Amino acid sequence: MRFEGGCYCRKVRYVADGEPVLKGQCHCRACQYIAGGAPNLFMLMPPDGFRYQQGAPKTFTRDDLAEPVTRAFCEVCGTHLTTRSPLFPEVMLKVGTLDDPALYEGPQMAIWTADKQPFHVIPEGVPSY
Repeated sequence: MRFEGGCYCRKVRYVADGEPVLKGQCHCRACQYIAGGAPNLFMLMPPDGFRYQQGAPKTFTRDDLAEPVTRAFCEVCGTHLTTRSPLFPEVMLKVGTLDDPALYEGPQMAIWTADKQPFHVIPEGVPSY
């Protein structure tokens, strides 16, 4: 399967080929910051199928954490595109950046629900951790 997308201003574009390893919904406090208060919807994609087709994102990695993730974003419009973790090779692709977000079809699991806010909604039947 091929997923295409990019940032809001269209300066950065990507393609992700392959089947999602996981489709998730993260409620951790860091994701709430990134997503503007909502849970973060993401797909873990195989790293060898992911590439930027246009532009190059800026990255940010916190220097005060033992195993920080690296977040990629458009330096022009600020759209958060991906997250990469030192703990696994997959690319964590942000669903809102897909040209067709409907391809996501919903999460397979909700994670970090201890940080979930009262107004966050987890779809019925989705396992929560």
